[in-house]
Amino acid sequence: MGSSWLTTIGPLIIFFVIFYFLLIRPQQKRQKKTREMQSSLKKGDKIVTIGGLHGIVDTIDDQSVTMKCHTSKLTFDRAAIRDVVEQTQVKEQE
Repeated sequence: MGSSWLTTIGPLIIFFVIFYFLLIRPQQKRQKKTREMQSSLKKGDKIVTIGGLHGIVDTIDDQSVTMKCHTSKLTFDRAAIRDVVEQTQVKEQE
């Protein structure tokens, strides 16, 4: 009777473990990397939004980012920033 219980629940446990390592864990890593990127934004960074707009960070608030696009300025939530193309290099004066 104990082995029939194991053969019933065993495949479900194996399925969950495979599902966790192939889908859940990589997604959590991507979300963590995106949160770190969004929290480390600085003025002058070249960014790309989720909608595909490219621009340069002009000002940053707690929840929003103002981006310069050619001659206009657009305001987005931080969560709308998909990628930082090029970060500003701060030169230290010696």
